[in-house]
Amino acid sequence: MKSEPSEYSIDDLKRDKVEHWDGVRNYQARNFMIDMKKGDQILFYHSNTKEIGIAGLAKVAKESYPDFTAWDTKDPHFDPKTDKENPRWFMVDVRFVKKFKKIITLAKLREQKSLQDMLILRKGNRLSVTPVTKKEFEKILLLATR
Repeated sequence: MKSEPSEYSIDDLKRDKVEHWDGVRNYQARNFMIDMKKGDQILFYHSNTKEIGIAGLAKVAKESYPDFTAWDTKDPHFDPKTDKENPRWFMVDVRFVKKFKKIITLAKLREQKSLQDMLILRKGNRLSVTPVTKKEFEKILLLATR
């Protein structure tokens, strides 16, 4: 899951312990989030910052449910085309697990031949939620220990 640290960082999640992940307004990213199961591990990725990359780990604390920010006219994620009876957008709750000692930078990820097929590394990908294979996840955990 990708977030701009100026909006919500791994340190914010560490402080809050559990938080809902709202505001996803892309159908493909929403579908990936709907598929998430309680206990699934999450790579917490910082974007649009000086040091872009994976900052730590979280896990799904609550499976998908309607994103109530879509109905709030004062919220920046308001969507007039959705309603409570027929929700268009969903969110999950995420729980802090661990902050890495160092960011695993985008450049470092790109250097890894075994990660070349990761969705987040594909040219033009701007999705805030993408799946990761078990093999990719294990490689990233290994990188976090170096």
